[in-house]
Amino acid sequence: MTVPSLMQNHQRKTYVTQLHKVYNELSQGLIRYQTDRNALNLTEAGLSVDTFSDFLKSYFKVVQDCDNEQTPCFADSYKKIAGVATLFKCDGACMVLANGAAIGVYKASAGYTNMIAEIVVDINGQQGPNIFGRDAFALFLYKDGTIDDYSTSGVIPMTEELREQRYQAACIDNSNKWDGCFGKILNDNWEMTY
Repeated sequence: MTVPSLMQNHQRKTYVTQLHKVYNELSQGLIRYQTDRNALNLTEAGLSVDTFSDFLKSYFKVVQDCDNEQTPCFADSYKKIAGVATLFKCDGACMVLANGAAIGVYKASAGYTNMIAEIVVDINGQQGPNIFGRDAFALFLYKDGTIDDYSTSGVIPMTEELREQRYQAACIDNSNKWDGCFGKILNDNWEMTY
């Protein structure tokens, strides 16, 4: 292997390791949130796009709160792996956590069937490359507490086949969508193989 490919492989592993850490911390926080409220699910516990900010402030160490503004918590703009600009916007609960990750919600997705929120994560905040599928990801939180990719079929958790279809339709295509990459990482056992 050449030095550039070794460096690229190392960088991808670093991105996935940090994403996995954020995913685990988020999962644990959601379990605590539900348990603290003695609820059967997250909806009964009161979690929604509108209460996500309070959830983050209560269960995470927040070092910067940008409220409903994307910057300075997130970068001004994001691209996809294909180099296409996205229309991504963090428009709720935009914060930077103590681990350096920027996290927030995209409110336009609220109200999708069985979904609580589309959670956007940039594992290294404003630092580059600011590319969905590299250091930025869309994670979808469903009412039963599942964190997965965007399910157009309503099947939760998604099957490997549905995740692969979403990866092809959203992550690597030339559209301005920014989801689909997280499901591919789940399918590939927390490896960035694309």
